Amino acid sequence: MHISYRWLGRHVDLTGISPQKVAEDLTLSTAEVEGLTRFLPHLSKTVVGLVVERDKHPDADKLSVCKLDVGTGELQQIVCGAPNVAAGQKVCVALPGTELPGDFKIKKSKIRGVESNGMICSERELGLGDEHSGIWVLPATAQVGKGVAEELGLDDWVIEIDNKSLTHRPDLWGHRGIAGEIAAMHGLKLKPLSFELPATGKAQPFPVRIEASGCSRYIALPIDGVAAVRSPDWLRALLFAVGQRPIDLLVDVSNFVMLDLAQPNHVFDRTRLSSEGIVVRNARANESMKTLDGLERKLVATDMLITSGDKPVALAGVMGDDGSQVEGATRSLLLEVAAFAPAVVRRTSQRLALRTDSSARFEKSLDPTLPMKAAAHFVNTLKALAPELTLPSSITDVGEWKDPSHTIPLRTARVRSLLGADIPDAKIASILTSLSFGVKGSGATLEVTVPSARATKDVTIEQDLVEEVGRIHRYGNIAEQTLIAAIQPPPRDARWKRRMLVRAVQDRLSGAARFHETLSYSFVGDELLAKIGADKLSHVAVVNPVAEGFSKMRRSVVPSLLAALETNRRQREVVQLFEVGKGYLPEHANEKGEPREVHECALVLAAVPAKKGARFDDNSFARLRGIVDDLVASLELDRPQWKLDTTPESWSHTKSALVATLGDSAPIAHLAALDPRVRRNLGLTGELESDVACAVISIDALLAAPPRTSGYKPVPKFPAVKVDVALATSESTTSGQLVAAIEKSGKGLVSKVELFDLYKDEESGEGKNPSQRKKLGEGKKSLAYHVHLSSDQKTLGEAEVQKFLERLERELKELGAELRKV
Repeated sequence: MHISYRWLGRHVDLTGISPQKVAEDLTLSTAEVEGLTRFLPHLSKTVVGLVVERDKHPDADKLSVCKLDVGTGELQQIVCGAPNVAAGQKVCVALPGTELPGDFKIKKSKIRGVESNGMICSERELGLGDEHSGIWVLPATAQVGKGVAEELGLDDWVIEIDNKSLTHRPDLWGHRGIAGEIAAMHGLKLKPLSFELPATGKAQPFPVRIEASGCSRYIALPIDGVAAVRSPDWLRALLFAVGQRPIDLLVDVSNFVMLDLAQPNHVFDRTRLSSEGIVVRNARANESMKTLDGLERKLVATDMLITSGDKPVALAGVMGDDGSQVEGATRSLLLEVAAFAPAVVRRTSQRLALRTDSSARFEKSLDPTLPMKAAAHFVNTLKALAPELTLPSSITDVGEWKDPSHTIPLRTARVRSLLGADIPDAKIASILTSLSFGVKGSGATLEVTVPSARATKDVTIEQDLVEEVGRIHRYGNIAEQTLIAAIQPPPRDARWKRRMLVRAVQDRLSGAARFHETLSYSFVGDELLAKIGADKLSHVAVVNPVAEGFSKMRRSVVPSLLAALETNRRQREVVQLFEVGKGYLPEHANEKGEPREVHECALVLAAVPAKKGARFDDNSFARLRGIVDDLVASLELDRPQWKLDTTPESWSHTKSALVATLGDSAPIAHLAALDPRVRRNLGLTGELESDVACAVISIDALLAAPPRTSGYKPVPKFPAVKVDVALATSESTTSGQLVAAIEKSGKGLVSKVELFDLYKDEESGEGKNPSQRKKLGEGKKSLAYHVHLSSDQKTLGEAEVQKFLERLERELKELGAELRKV
């Protein structure tokens, strides 16, 4: 935001306070100043000149040869091309050596053979506006030979303030608010500003009706007798200094009041409004309007409109309608000053990508008492410039609003304690009073009344008042003190262990496993839930969803990964994704009704299906199981025991759903291939046909799991014997049961068991001819293992191996299995 130093001087006496000092004070006590620049520095190098003579150029019909008095004692001859130059005018003259905007340096020259010693300037050539049809004619009272900036009071500095520093201070979006800060810092008083309206006529007030909840106050005031003429130079220069393009008297005064008091306002052409008056309402379906920038805007029900005769004349708080602007000849006006809800204005402004000076201020929660002051300030300013102004009727002020002022008790000892400075009670009260706070009482507690301008979102608690005292006292004035405190170990944070575990999981999966981590929202779409068969499950409902159809919180992280499968699968043949996040289970709510949060790591592995005849473990399910085993091992936990999952998830292929446990602990992981129907619903068909497996690892269960007991294991003294066994069993028997039988048969001699082959009658093993395989029968399967036998007493021989096989046959018989022999 740009602030004019000269504009500030209209509200507070800046005698002895330089622009540099103002910028420094604001940075130290109020808001960060990003820049300080001289306003049109070249203007101070131009002088006031009097056109004494004007003659036609002897060799150019459109040029004039002028003789000017510039206060040097002799007349200067200047060739001028402006059609409006005339003898007797006071003009702005740039003499040789003067630099104008655009690095344009004035030099002595000959124009069509006639010597010219300078230039008579237009507003555009000086950077004061777009006017270039003629020269800038100065007031007749301007003193010849004086600098133009000094003579017309246009010497100014522009202070650029970081907008982010003012987000919580709606009162500082106007010059009077900034001036109040300067006054408080220097112990000065603000210059008085009248907020009294002139006398009004007896006509009926202009009718206004509010139908939208987003408008708490609406003021309408008819004004007659003023036309949209050119504004005086001082007003144009002030507006130009802060980045506003001067347009005409009505628009310029409207902008002036907004930039002065931080209250937006709007002027309508009353002759173009309906006699039914103004109605503030929300937009209807398929409604549209053309804004002042000439663009047609499609509206939605959350947009708030100012209408006349049901026709939109303004987008509330943002911009007026193209058809309601004041026409040149009209002298019948209607002033609008209102209080609009910040969220309503912000939502419309962002949706339409239409951010204006007005919307930027309404978004900051403006003082609802300000509209009446702004209306009076507008009328008084306009009447000073156009004395013929009249008010045909009294003001209309409608709406339901209340003064946000409130009282906060302030303990003076608390101020000194928080700031670490011995500030007397009297100074605390004085600082707050200088900032327009009401202060009552004395001693240990002060009753501080927060003014309405600071009460909407800024000062709400005692600490806010302490901050007010500290920033005006200046933190740099607080003496440094040595910090003295007892050294104690910090309390143990139980969350630290969880964070370390999550980091270890992330490192292992994104490193050794080469998975890609995703970050997704915790809410899921109804369409996705239907695709994975989870739409009938209970979900936590979102009261205010971000989008239609996304009103449920996920029960598990897996659906979020499944939603990303199709897009990623189109990019690569193998997709490996994981995410650490939370699921929410409403059926396990606590006494407060809050759902149970389950912390988990979900993994999805999708790849092109293996070709026929591939190894039995050449699939996503086997690979993902190995990755989960490796992850658990990397966390220094015991090897998980896998068994059939009796309560699989909706997305699971029930024939391959497993659950992993560590001893007697709760399940730490669930693993399953993706159900073929779910796979098809997700679009993984045709060229995207995929072999997909999913896993969910419980972070909570991993935290609760006992660490693996570790110790020194000596190198074996005697070599191990490897025995290959093939076991025929029913399809319902798990590999874990068979491994347990093998280990039991070894009587402590089994050091390692590895599965290396699996086949059924309809399958052929890798590298073997199906004709060489013996028929197993329906419902049967064969599993082949490498079994390593070793003893720390001796080298095992054939006899020990034969005894092992005999015991194994007996154990298998109890399982309904058999040891296959060639």
